[in-house]
Formats: sequence, structure tokens, C-alpha cells
Amino acid sequence: MNAQSSTLPAVPSDAAAGVCGWSAPEDPPTEAELARGLSAGDEACLAAAYRRWSPLVHTLARRSLGDAKEAEDVTQQVFIGVWRGRRGYRPERGTLTGWIVGITRRKIADALIARTRRSDLVASAGARLALTEHTDDLTDAALDQVVVGAELAKLPSAQQRVLRLTFYEDLSQIQIAERTGWPLGTVKSHARRGLYRLRRGLEVAFDAETLR
Repeated sequence: MNAQSSTLPAVPSDAAAGVCGWSAPEDPPTEAELARGLSAGDEACLAAAYRRWSPLVHTLARRSLGDAKEAEDVTQQVFIGVWRGRRGYRPERGTLTGWIVGITRRKIADALIARTRRSDLVASAGARLALTEHTDDLTDAALDQVVVGAELAKLPSAQQRVLRLTFYEDLSQIQIAERTGWPLGTVKSHARRGLYRLRRGLEVAFDAETLR
């Protein structure tokens, strides 16, 4: 992720020169200068903050989550949070570093909760249709998850994308609309139809398994 991600304000590569107190590479802005610039909505200060703190944020996320991709996503979410919440920073309550670390901890916690919810969704989908006599059979549980994934892959691409963003990235329908650029009504329609087709497909798959 870089500071010019589509979800963060676009910053020209040379925009930081002469702003945020940064007149030369060897003279980076102070925390106070960055805080003032962020509060004023200076996008170049966001870029400077990203360069300074993103390695720390990514390291904390990687250690907690144990996954590089998730750590990258958390790092992006942290700096989106920094930008959106910039007017809420109060220097008298602590350093800018401490504030960013606090946002990082909350985003890591959100990621862990989302991971649990995704696991629960997959487990629930399998448990809802699985044979009760196989409840404690780990092999059958794994097979159920494979079947769910296979049925999901059979859906039309738009429905599949909406459900994958829902289940695997824990996005709300509003967030999915923002991510895809589709109208919210379209996202809701794809979700409703996709869930219906997924449920029907799973019922057929598990009924076939029952007859074996």
C-alpha cells in the first residue's frame, strides 16, 4: 500500500517539498508540524506521516495477525483513520506517535474480530446443512467448507464478488458499493440473489452427499 492508494487522498510525488516544515530530505517535519498540517487538511502531511510511521504500523499488525496481506490492509486502514480522524487529535492528550499506535491497535482488533466472524460464517454455512452425525468429524467439516467454496465459485461473477467481499473482507453493503462503484441497490440485489443461489446449491450438494 502507498499513500496514493485510491482510498487515500492523491498526493503528488513532490508535494511534500517545502510543506509540513519539510524543506529538504535531511530536515523532516516535526510531530507538531505534521499534526498542524494534518489538522489543516494538508495531504502532503498525510504522505509524510505515512512515510514516517507506516513501517511501525505494519510491524505491529504483522506481529499480531501473522499475515502479511492482512497487515498491509490494516496499515491502509490506519492511515485512512488518521486522515478521517485528524481533527480529533489533541496534542495535550499525547504524542502523534501514540495516537497513531492507538488507531493501529483498534484496527488490529477489528481485523481479528473480522477474521473470527468470517470463520463463523463459513462454519455456520456448513453446519446448517451438514449431517448431524458428522458434527464431530473434522474430515467432514473440512469437506463442508470445500463444498461451500466450490458452490460460491459457481455463482455469476457479480454475485460472487459481493459475497466474497461480505464473507472474506467483512465489508458492509455500503462499503461494497464504494469499493465496486456499483449502486447500493445493485449490491443488495446481487447479495440477495447470490445468497439464494448459494443456499440452493449447498442444499443440492449436501443432499447428493447424503444419498452416497
